[in-house]
Amino acid sequence: MNRHLLARCAVFTAFILALWSCGGGGSGGGGAIVNVGAAGVNLTAGISTSTSPDAARGEAFTNSGGAGGAGSTGSAGGPGGATSAGGGGNGSTTTASGDDSGVGSGGTGVSTADASVGSVDGFGSIIVNGLRYNTDAATFRIEDAASLQIGMTVKVAGPIDADFLTGVARVVESAADLRGPVSAIDNGAGSFMVQGTLVTVDSGTVWADSSGLAGISAGTTLQVWGLPSAPGTLRATRVEQRPAVSAPIVTGTVQGHDAQRRTFVLGSLTVDYGAALIAGTVDAAAIADGSIVRVRSNAAPFGGTLVASAVQRWNPIPLADGLRLQIAGVATDFASLASFKALRVPVDGSAASISGGNAVNIGNGVKLEIDGVVSGGKLVASKIRIRHVPGTGGPASFDVTGSIGNFTSPASFRVRGQPIDASGASFVGGSLLGLGNGVRVRVIGSRIADGVLIADQVSFQ
Repeated sequence: MNRHLLARCAVFTAFILALWSCGGGGSGGGGAIVNVGAAGVNLTAGISTSTSPDAARGEAFTNSGGAGGAGSTGSAGGPGGATSAGGGGNGSTTTASGDDSGVGSGGTGVSTADASVGSVDGFGSIIVNGLRYNTDAATFRIEDAASLQIGMTVKVAGPIDADFLTGVARVVESAADLRGPVSAIDNGAGSFMVQGTLVTVDSGTVWADSSGLAGISAGTTLQVWGLPSAPGTLRATRVEQRPAVSAPIVTGTVQGHDAQRRTFVLGSLTVDYGAALIAGTVDAAAIADGSIVRVRSNAAPFGGTLVASAVQRWNPIPLADGLRLQIAGVATDFASLASFKALRVPVDGSAASISGGNAVNIGNGVKLEIDGVVSGGKLVASKIRIRHVPGTGGPASFDVTGSIGNFTSPASFRVRGQPIDASGASFVGGSLLGLGNGVRVRVIGSRIADGVLIADQVSFQ
């Protein structure tokens, strides 16, 4: 019996024992189920796939299960490791508070009438690329963090209106995309290397505990949320430091898949998935060249090979005809405005209105927000917003709405837990002297450094 078969048998046996002792998976037999309230987010891990109907549209979408397998309230992640060193929920479940608390992303993401994938750019509701979701009845599934924070990539499921302005969130999912030590830094190019993946940064990257790329040193272990772009590259939306013992995560586009050897390549790493749990897919056949996956491991790469403990399909995006889809991603495979990809989704932007620049600015490496309707397996865009052009830059906007807390000065207070510095902001409906605990405000800023949102404008609500 070869080593891969032995390893798979051992993993399967351990999983069955864990499932039996913990009482099975979460709701619908799987999924890392999280409900968020004002106090934060808690996690119940599962491993299978659940299907949730969208009653408003009579449609359904499939939600990837978590990589782990605890499956009972109050348990930490089990075999397969949905909860790992350096991140993860605590295993308990709470009910959504109904106060429309949550997070928003105005710069990166994917939204459909049934799903959204992108980064969190604000609090006060869930905002994905300017689309504001009501979260009163939402279920949250969070991995690798205790709660959603600005810059984390998310997938939101729920119907949206025809103008891509509002929606109703049914399910919100989030997990880190990369975790490991920094092996190289290029300040001039705005990039660094982690686990064989080239990570690029832009004006929309959130720096949770450093002043920026210049504050990072080689050897530091980082946890990164971001948007997969060209094979082997990731555009960072949030960067956090983690303990050196944190279990590795790598996300990227599959290349060089060998079904017999059960290996594939992500960036400059060879991934051996012979003993891995396959999550969020029907079976291992869903691993194919060109697909985007998230790989978890229990040990650092050795000799250029990462031994996977779990392989997850990265935020699968539905491409059913008629779905309204909003995505933000980095353009790849660009042939013309009528033929390119973002997050591996084929896009036809030939009839789209364009803002933030001109059509000639769009090409490989440009970060875009795209609204449209799926037809024939591609996104037919009605609107394209240019968010960042390499070498030129682009706008970033973070949006937080709520009551002020922990106020010590205009340079130091919090809104929905987010640290704010409004010492240099302009004010609408009041002045700097009106700031104080309990005052409800909307804060908009274009930069987060050392975890602090530098406010450009504060509006009194």
